[in-house]
Amino acid sequence: MRGSSRSGLAVKPWRAGPPVGPRSSIGYSACQSEGAGPRAGGRRKREMRRGNMEEPAGERANLAGVRHIVLVLSGKGGVGKSTLSTELALALRSAGKRVGILDVDLCGPSIPRMLRVQDSAVHQCDSGWVPVFLGQDKAIALMSIGFLLERPDDAVVWRGPKKNALIKQFVTDVAWGDLDFLIVDTPPGTSDEHISTVEALRPHRLLGAVLVTTPQAVSVGDVRRELTFCRKAGLRILGIVENMSGFVCPHCSECTNIFSKGGGEELAKHAGVPFLGCVPLDPQLSQSLEEGKDFIQEFPKSSAFPALTHIAQQILDTSQRSS
Repeated sequence: MRGSSRSGLAVKPWRAGPPVGPRSSIGYSACQSEGAGPRAGGRRKREMRRGNMEEPAGERANLAGVRHIVLVLSGKGGVGKSTLSTELALALRSAGKRVGILDVDLCGPSIPRMLRVQDSAVHQCDSGWVPVFLGQDKAIALMSIGFLLERPDDAVVWRGPKKNALIKQFVTDVAWGDLDFLIVDTPPGTSDEHISTVEALRPHRLLGAVLVTTPQAVSVGDVRRELTFCRKAGLRILGIVENMSGFVCPHCSECTNIFSKGGGEELAKHAGVPFLGCVPLDPQLSQSLEEGKDFIQEFPKSSAFPALTHIAQQILDTSQRSS
């Protein structure tokens, strides 16, 4: 069954709360379930931060089996944030970990397409939504608004409160089961959606954030603002990744810096945060994303493979030290 929002976007209705009707879309229902409007919601958040109000048990249950949560952030769009989220999940699965991907980039849900599961549908159980599982081993679970749209080319024309309500619902109402890692792919920039995501995940096992940039000065400048956001939000910075860092010729192995190089590493040194590595431009990586293939399994000799697996290993090492 599907409902329609006041924006005209058709999505599946919320599983609990108000009766399903013409305005009971995910965002509308979740907003209405807050009770007494934005002021009451603000009071509730302040009381939770002060320790005067406990998070409801139902909101903790669906993430209770998730050991580590990693946010992937970028200062601007087009730097490969969703690509890194996807490949990080695949690399962690290759290391024997159970991984989930939560796509909260509501206006640009690209990960279902990258993994070629865009035609899949989510189902409901007693605990909430059941995410889409990938592969025969079902070692990767994925939740995205892309699975909830009536048509794949529908635009999500929502104001902030509805987006924030859906983000909160994704955090509280998806039955992830037992996961070693939950990778959260966020929208570009620093917005109200990022604040809502961090606040919703803070009571859980939030390991920290990976920041993605390209070598150009304009992208690095945006990541500086992302660093400021993380520090103001009290979010641990796991490190910076410089994506599209040179092109390695598959024939002679010579590296050509199509863009500038080293901006991400220089920023990491200046900011005093870890530098996780450079990921080169790789046609085989682009091919795998276009065709929905597992790059980590299919192209172990490619130029981007060692960079991506090294980044994943550093995340693993950090998680083990934090356990």
